[in-house]
Amino acid sequence: MSTVAEILKSKSDPSLYSIAPTAAVLEAVQVMAQKNIGALLVIDAGQVVGIVTERDYARKVVLMNRSSKATPVRDIMGSPVMFVEPGRTSEECMALMTENRVRHLPVFDQGKLVGLVSIGDIVKHIISDQQFVIEQLEHYVTGQPR
Repeated sequence: MSTVAEILKSKSDPSLYSIAPTAAVLEAVQVMAQKNIGALLVIDAGQVVGIVTERDYARKVVLMNRSSKATPVRDIMGSPVMFVEPGRTSEECMALMTENRVRHLPVFDQGKLVGLVSIGDIVKHIISDQQFVIEQLEHYVTGQPR
């Protein structure tokens, strides 16, 4: 079972991307497209105050016929933000995400923002853990050393 700390260490791009709540939604969408990510943390005065996702854009701007240039991020962001700590397991995160219908979880360690995990990050690690177990079982059954 992988922990959030292990997931963060294995990410190819551990960068945290954020935007101000007063920024235009268009700017948020441009950053997400440029960085090939699905969410941005919304930070105001050094504090995480929300999260804005592609889903927020689709549902709260496009479907409501709002202007992405005139709508500030604070009007569509999700808040308060659900978060996890580095010791949580991938299975715990998956359950939390499924139950609360979220795809991204900021990671805080002793009150400090240290990363962001997505559902894709977690699924990747669950599959990797399962593959390891399968390989171990195959070696056991066949009697072949690793």
